[in-house]
Amino acid sequence: MNANLDNYALTPTGEPCGYIEPYALRELWFHTGTACNLACPFCFEGSQPGDGRLDRINLEDARPFIDEAVALGVEQFSFTGGEPFIIKDFVNILRYASTFKPCLVLTNGTDPVLKRLHQIETLRAQAHPISFRISVDYPDRDRHDAGRGAGSFDKSWAALRALNRRGFHVSVARQIDADEERERSESAFRTLLAEHGLPAATTVVGFPDFLTPGSNPRVPLVTEHCMTTYQTEQSRREFMCAFSKMVIRINGRMRVYACTLVDDDESYDLGAKLTESMGKRIFLHHHRCYSCFAFGSSCSEIGH
Repeated sequence: MNANLDNYALTPTGEPCGYIEPYALRELWFHTGTACNLACPFCFEGSQPGDGRLDRINLEDARPFIDEAVALGVEQFSFTGGEPFIIKDFVNILRYASTFKPCLVLTNGTDPVLKRLHQIETLRAQAHPISFRISVDYPDRDRHDAGRGAGSFDKSWAALRALNRRGFHVSVARQIDADEERERSESAFRTLLAEHGLPAATTVVGFPDFLTPGSNPRVPLVTEHCMTTYQTEQSRREFMCAFSKMVIRINGRMRVYACTLVDDDESYDLGAKLTESMGKRIFLHHHRCYSCFAFGSSCSEIGH
């Protein structure tokens, strides 16, 4: 097991910490770096223009992990940032990865996407499909733009339409208010999908506030008792850390981390290669692990 994670086998109160035993590598995520064209104050990656907390990647960084993941039986490659499309080599990374498996890209759908539609269109003929999940925080233009900048709402919907018209599968990521009426919020998004000519069955994925990197809010501890009393063997297999890993570049080195939500905590560093990361027990001590436990949060669309 990971020596760093072993230090979290017990909670601060001395109880056995909740954990996940990974069973496969179904999905491999790549973090393209925390640089972004936007500077959203709520970004759980802390991304903004020029940000370097996590380094940008290129095809030569990604290729060995893509090859290794294929050998391990991976089903899908997924990409997040920052904003992936500010990476000059990103279309080449997508082209290589989609030669082997389907791909999912998380993007804000603003200028970097709209300006590169001609390059993205060349990926339609790839052996495996590429899907795009675009962030539309709220169904209200003013509220969305207050966080992401004036015009962002309309640009994101323009990107959704443009990608859909070019034959790519699209989905939407939204934010969940703590006191929201979920049916009303989801209905508002369905109305917007219809207004923009997008399929009624378009996936809309909701996320709670994960807070910014390095936050350490007081949340209930996820203990072994929690995971065995309130979760089943099947539901534990649905935690992302049970079937996925994320590759990041930090301080000039490529590293494998337990999932997409814990790259601000080096105790989740599982090594330099996928093979050495497999089978390492993941202790759920990060505050975002509680979101997975309590809300079923997941960045993955496998199974949707």
